[in-house]
Amino acid sequence: MTVLIRDLRPNDPADAESVVRVRRAALPFLITTAEGVAFEADSAHPDAHFRLLLAHTADGHVIGTAQVGIAHDSPEPGQSYVNAYVDPAHRGLGAGSLLLRTAEAHLASHGAVDTYAWVLDGPAHRAFAERRGYRPSRSAHFLRLDLAAGTLPPLPQTLPAGVELRPATAFAADPRPLFEADAETTADEPGDVAVEFDDYEEWLAHTWRSPDLDKELTTVVLVDGVVAAFTAARTDGATRYATAMTGTRRAFRGRGLAKLAKTDSLRRARAAGYTEAFTGNDAGNEPMLAVNKWFGYEICASETRYTRKLETA
Repeated sequence: MTVLIRDLRPNDPADAESVVRVRRAALPFLITTAEGVAFEADSAHPDAHFRLLLAHTADGHVIGTAQVGIAHDSPEPGQSYVNAYVDPAHRGLGAGSLLLRTAEAHLASHGAVDTYAWVLDGPAHRAFAERRGYRPSRSAHFLRLDLAAGTLPPLPQTLPAGVELRPATAFAADPRPLFEADAETTADEPGDVAVEFDDYEEWLAHTWRSPDLDKELTTVVLVDGVVAAFTAARTDGATRYATAMTGTRRAFRGRGLAKLAKTDSLRRARAAGYTEAFTGNDAGNEPMLAVNKWFGYEICASETRYTRKLETA
């Protein structure tokens, strides 16, 4: 069967829906929506040289997709990424190989030296990456919580002195305090590629304005009026909720504020009708894994970050 590669067509709802279908089939633990896919492509920073590739059969049926770009916010030049997904019902047709070759050629043409890819931790997936010169580095877990049947911890009847809970919508007029908290906590996240997270306007464009960010279910913890911790929620507008990031600023750690933020957000998500909660953790992030285990999350899948050197064009 002939497989072809093309870019996502801007403003084509059918293309965005096809990407959602493939991603949900390949990685059902991710929150993905057509609005989010279109936003991802439209809002990409010019220096990222971002492409959203589609693999399709001769009759136009999309069977795979890949996110490709330069890590423009890394202080180390030449860093890049490619994350390819193929519909499990259409594996073995060469879609993954074509997506990868197209992505690597594009990245090399823009000066990429190293590229990184997340790969599901299964024998076939790992073998696919290793046959193409990729080598494993760090690992991470997807976790799932049954919101419909699970028991969530109660919120304390009385919050500690000076502590308040607010939804992110309370910061609509000035979200900069959330940016500052996000930047500080992200800097402490484990990762292969260092990030200089200091561009407020880019954060507004790519994070704050994302249609998948549920600002009402995102909980912010204030201590004496200062943003101390938060948990950012992503939803599909139907039944699935995910924690995109939970963080506590350095000066406020060790007080249980991350648990407080997650408790509030999860309880409000369940009240809003969401039945499944997902999150992801670096395998080495033991404190956050312990927090999620305390809530009742269970590991539902794992993945490994693979990397390889590219031959520059």
